[in-house]
Amino acid sequence: MGKPIFLIGFMGSGKTTWGKKLANALEIPFIDMDHEIVEKIGMSIPEYFSLHGDEGFRKIEREVMLDQAERTGIISTGGGTPCYFDNMQWLIDHGTVLYLKHSPKSLWNRLSQSDVNKRPALKGFSGEELLSFIEEKLNERAPFYDRAHIHVDQINTPLEKLVEIIEDYQNDDAN
Repeated sequence: MGKPIFLIGFMGSGKTTWGKKLANALEIPFIDMDHEIVEKIGMSIPEYFSLHGDEGFRKIEREVMLDQAERTGIISTGGGTPCYFDNMQWLIDHGTVLYLKHSPKSLWNRLSQSDVNKRPALKGFSGEELLSFIEEKLNERAPFYDRAHIHVDQINTPLEKLVEIIEDYQNDDAN
């Protein structure tokens, strides 16, 4: 596998978890862009957000994304990565983009069980407010996410099927 496989999707969609599983199954490296960002900035993402805001974060995120150009493997992006600058086009041009799709309710269930303090965009949201926020953000991001090469219903697609889908796509793309 030459080109990287970029995983995109909303926060809580399983990009890191499924990225590790896919990388293991395909016997290729796994790279988590959030981890790469933390390494580059020397602090947590919430700390960086509080100091530099969304705009500052998105610039660093783009730099880290561009650093992935020559890498191979499964690369987990941030939930908003495809939605800024010309990032989505760059991802499409430099690899296979796989969208881990969820319904708003599914994301709400998953995010409600996570530590929202680790997710700057979710601070202060819970219950129905959180669900409304997810619905609104998914609608905003749909034009970007929908451009992915591969769309997968993450809840109903087992790992083996996901590997098969990726391999079939990359074989077709190579021909």
